[in-house]
Amino acid sequence: IKALDKPGYRTGTVSMLYYKNTSLEKALEQLDIAVDRAVAEGKNIIVLSDRGVDENHVPIPSLLAVSSVEQHLVRTKKRTAVSLILESGEPRDVHQMASLLGFGARAINPYLAHECIAELIDKGILDKDYHTAIDDYNKALLGGVVKIAAKMGISTIQSYQSARIFEAIGLSKELIDRCFTGTVSRVGGIGLSEIERETAFRHDHAFDPLGLTTDTTLDSVGFHSLRSGKDKEDHLYNPETIVNLQQAVRNNDYEQFKVYTGMVDDESRPHNLRGLLEFIPAKDSVPLEEVESADELVKRFQVGAMSYGSLSKEAHETIAVAMNTLGGKSNTGEGGEDPERFGTMRNSAVKQVASGRFGVTSAYLNSAREIQIKMAQGAKPGEGGHLPGKKVYPWVARIRCSTPGVALISPPPHHDIYSIEDLAELIYDLKNANRDARISVKLVSETGVGTIASGVAKAGAGLILISGYDGGTGAAPYSSVHGAGLPWELGVAEAHHSLIENGLRDRVVLETDGKLMSGRDVAIAALLGAEEFGFATAPLVCMGCMMMRVCSKDTCPAGIATQNAALRKRFSGRPEYIMNFMRFIAEELREIMAKLGFRRFEDMVGRSDCLKVRDRASGGRAGSIDMSYILDPAYAEAPRRHFDKDSLYDFHTERTPDERILLPMLEKNKNTVELRVSSTDRAFGTIFGSEITKRYGQNVLKEDTYVIKASGGGGQSFGAFIPRGVTIRLEGDANDGFGKGLSGGKLVVIPPKDISFNASENIIIGNVALYGATSGKAYICGIAGERFCVRNSGATAVCEGVGDHGLEYMTGGRAVILGSTGKNLAAGMSGGIAYVLDSDHMLYRRINKDMVNMEELHDKYDIEELRAILSDYEMETGSELAKGILSDFESCIPDFKKIIPRDYQKMLTAIGRFEEQGLSRENAELEAFNEVTS
Repeated sequence: IKALDKPGYRTGTVSMLYYKNTSLEKALEQLDIAVDRAVAEGKNIIVLSDRGVDENHVPIPSLLAVSSVEQHLVRTKKRTAVSLILESGEPRDVHQMASLLGFGARAINPYLAHECIAELIDKGILDKDYHTAIDDYNKALLGGVVKIAAKMGISTIQSYQSARIFEAIGLSKELIDRCFTGTVSRVGGIGLSEIERETAFRHDHAFDPLGLTTDTTLDSVGFHSLRSGKDKEDHLYNPETIVNLQQAVRNNDYEQFKVYTGMVDDESRPHNLRGLLEFIPAKDSVPLEEVESADELVKRFQVGAMSYGSLSKEAHETIAVAMNTLGGKSNTGEGGEDPERFGTMRNSAVKQVASGRFGVTSAYLNSAREIQIKMAQGAKPGEGGHLPGKKVYPWVARIRCSTPGVALISPPPHHDIYSIEDLAELIYDLKNANRDARISVKLVSETGVGTIASGVAKAGAGLILISGYDGGTGAAPYSSVHGAGLPWELGVAEAHHSLIENGLRDRVVLETDGKLMSGRDVAIAALLGAEEFGFATAPLVCMGCMMMRVCSKDTCPAGIATQNAALRKRFSGRPEYIMNFMRFIAEELREIMAKLGFRRFEDMVGRSDCLKVRDRASGGRAGSIDMSYILDPAYAEAPRRHFDKDSLYDFHTERTPDERILLPMLEKNKNTVELRVSSTDRAFGTIFGSEITKRYGQNVLKEDTYVIKASGGGGQSFGAFIPRGVTIRLEGDANDGFGKGLSGGKLVVIPPKDISFNASENIIIGNVALYGATSGKAYICGIAGERFCVRNSGATAVCEGVGDHGLEYMTGGRAVILGSTGKNLAAGMSGGIAYVLDSDHMLYRRINKDMVNMEELHDKYDIEELRAILSDYEMETGSELAKGILSDFESCIPDFKKIIPRDYQKMLTAIGRFEEQGLSRENAELEAFNEVTS
């Protein structure tokens, strides 16, 4: 590229170096001038290079240089005529590459990283061909950048470059305006002078000031994993704090707990925004005995979402027992819990559904006191969950309705919820699925979360969780742990303020989580507007977690984040340890309330006027932080600062056909009813199905015990979550979300009898049908819309054609498609089998081959299974197409294709082989799992 010198392609190199002991600000000005000069000479590809560093020449930090030049070119209206390329020894990881591209670079040459790889090969440390190693490194960077763009909803690099989709924490307004124009930075921070001093410090560390020696030692400072020694990165969870916390909760020793909190709240070395704050004691403190009791306060505490599979059975159930005993709540994580736990002390009170997948059944939902929609992944916002295949043991796969040994990867929630209307529909569906449960929505701390929170409150949620970036799973990617999300202090303050401004604050409970470690943390969160509080890392530490950060590797030495039987025997956690921690937090909170003059917790919520910036934080870098955004006194005086149960959103379920017509069936001992429906009847049948589950359980009734004959137009989420024993026959058509979360029931849709068109040529149901279905049957006499059977994990579904993206992320069940399909069929499909009628033999062009095989039907079992499904379908719907196929079935078989995921096929083959050797199904699954994952 540097050698280009042709019409339309002229390259110029501009140095990013400046003389030591001169001004960084002047160096940036000279850089802008040098770029202007190159553009004036007709250069339209500018290479910003920091080659040539020596004892006298210091490199401008690469992101600062790129963004400064970018903004200068924008201001001088030259940006679109120039491409910026960075040649630098500084960038090396995914987040740095993403930042550079996002702030203006069009290409990056990380030459020092490439030279380091070459050195590893030369020294024999890395056994790889040079070009292969460089290619692997580049691919890893590319994959990370693509993932970051994807979770922002961006599909082309051109849309990502210069988009500045970042928020700064700790950069001054002057620096932002000068070099990162338009980037949000809400709490101020350092400027060019501090960056200049830091750059000079690093340069002096590398080059002896006298020019005699050069220090080339690379130091591991413990940025991610803890390292001991002087000048290492300071971690709140370190051997001292972990040991003190564990001993305190095991010995029920509150004094030792205070030693632990004294360490994490050490004001001489603040680790976070709240570390810069201190309380303003009340003139009239109150006696401790008059403050709300710890037994009441712990009811506001939750243990954050950690799924079964990520945690061992023992750890998951220990948490649930502890929180149920206290009257607080534990959270299942992203779907799936052993039905044997429902209704017992081992039941998780909060059932998380993400957007409705992985074992979300009618029974699962009806066992909840709260149902949580995960719109954000907490410590790694924008991403979905990820349970590696080697942790998906057979017993985990059974609960999560998936395939043993196959990774459970959820795309980001925005993959399924595109608007506030979609979210409002899901809230409504879940409220119908369990009218007694509170519906909560998990959001992440970010700029604009206040606007989103207001929309969520209007949509009917009873609780909004603002999750902070700190804490979270040890399975998160490195770039997400350190480069995604924001402190909960910012998100809680913004959501609280926005809800007050929109008159919605009393409608919802505001919760927060993200490395809450002490009563002080909880008190500050409450004063900023939070009413309930989630803990996740701390309860794990109480149970024995040593912060090894190997959560995704199935090697947890404490037996907590593993399914390995040998390691699980090491688990020594007890519910009492978690209970002691929660009570200690509540007791420390009570002491703070007494000093601040609060008897009731509610009076404390939103009283940010009880906080001020610590005096000791006024100097150094901490002194550059501006906390006025968080501590705005206007909101502390608002009359409605907390939730009021009298203002709770009313869903008016009494107006639904379920409550008006279907539920009376049960009281009258009727088993059949006929009625008209319209598109305004959303989630039809869901309340009725919920009542059936509560009375009889999910898989107790026989098929067709209750039959509902409907006619007309089915609304959104028609038949969502209905359990076995309930059959809904619809003569008409249905909107999007048909059969969402089907839990054993039967849905049949046929065209009206008085129409003459061909059913197999017309669309009869909308998009995302059978979303997250776990069992049951769905027979659709016509064509389905896009994303048919998305996340189906157990239901049998038949239709006569589908739109784009059919069978997307399917993890189980059977799908029969008797017609043409749209593009991208079976994308992300990891389980289940599909039989597709490929009459025009064009299916191979429309299928996504990344994870599945397409085969002819030869196996007798497959042929008989297909015949049985078609026979049942024809009997239920009277389909002319199915009738024709069955009448000449043998000659139609060559036109059918079997679609099966490769990993699923491998697992089934291994299970079959072990069963032939005489093993039980359970043992065969375990042996197959061990074989496949090894």
